[in-house]
Amino acid sequence: MHHLATVFPPLKRINRLPITRDQLILLMVAFNEIFLGIDIYLAHSISGTIVPFEWIPIVFGPIAGLLLLVIGILATRRRMLANILASVVFLLSIIVGLLGAYFHIRRGILPTGPPGQWVTVRMLIWAPPVLGPLTFSLIGVLGLSAAWLEDPPESGSLTLMRGFQLRLPFSKTRAIFFLVGLGVLASLLSMVFDHARTGFSNPWLWVSAGVAIFGTVVPIILGILETPRRVDFTIYAGAMSLLLLLGVIGMWLHVHENLVAEGVIVTERFIRGAPFLAPMLFADMGVFGLIALLEPQE
Repeated sequence: MHHLATVFPPLKRINRLPITRDQLILLMVAFNEIFLGIDIYLAHSISGTIVPFEWIPIVFGPIAGLLLLVIGILATRRRMLANILASVVFLLSIIVGLLGAYFHIRRGILPTGPPGQWVTVRMLIWAPPVLGPLTFSLIGVLGLSAAWLEDPPESGSLTLMRGFQLRLPFSKTRAIFFLVGLGVLASLLSMVFDHARTGFSNPWLWVSAGVAIFGTVVPIILGILETPRRVDFTIYAGAMSLLLLLGVIGMWLHVHENLVAEGVIVTERFIRGAPFLAPMLFADMGVFGLIALLEPQE
C-alpha cells in the first residue's frame, strides 16, 4: 500500500490490490469525463438554448469516458497501443478545456468598452466560470500521467512506447501531488468567483475556503519535499480527507438550497439554482490525492 500504509499501518497487511494505482487513476478519469459532460449540460441549460459550441464538451465528455473504459480493457492485452489511444483522448480533453476557457473569457470581457474597463473583476464574477472548463484539461493531464509507464518506479522516466521516453525532474508520484494541488486551487478560485455574487454572506463559505486553501498548499509542499516524513504524509492524508468531507457537505447544502417546501424536487431549480455537482470537485481531488499514496509499481 506504499505511503498510504505509512499513514495507516494496518493497511500493511494488504499485500496487493486487484488493480494498480495508474489503472485506478485512469478509471477515475474515465468517470470524470462522463460526469463533466453531464455537469456542463446542466450548466449550459440555464440559458434555455444550447448553442453549437456549447455542445462540444457535453458530447465529448461521455464519449471520451466510454472510449477510455474500452481502452482500459484493451490495455490488458495491448498496453502500448492502449497508451497511444488513451493519450490521444487526453490531449483532446486538454484542448477542449482550453477552448472552453477561451470562450468563457470572451464572455467576460468588453473590448468595445472604455479603456481600463475591458476586463474587470465584477464582469468575471458574473461571466461564465472562466476556470470551469479547465477541469477537462486537468483531467487530461492526470490521465497522461497515469497512462505513461514509469520504469523504474519513482524514477521520473516515462515511456509512451518503445523508444520514446520523457524524463521528468521528479517522480510521477510527486507530479500527481502538484496536479492535485493545482486542481484544488482551480476549484477554490471557481468557488470564490461563484459565491462572490452573494458577498460570502454564508459563514460556511469561509470555512470551505479555508479547507480548500489548506488542500491546495499541502500537496504542493509534499511535491516539493524530496524525502517526506510520516508526519508529512499524515497531514496530507488529513487534508485530502477534509476535501472529501467538504465536497459531500457542499453538495448536500446545494441540494438542500434547491429543494422547495417539504423537500419537493423541482427540476428547474436544480438547473438554475446552486450547482449541486460543483462542490464534488473538491471530493474528486481528495480521492485523486489519496490514490497518489498507493504503490506506484505496475
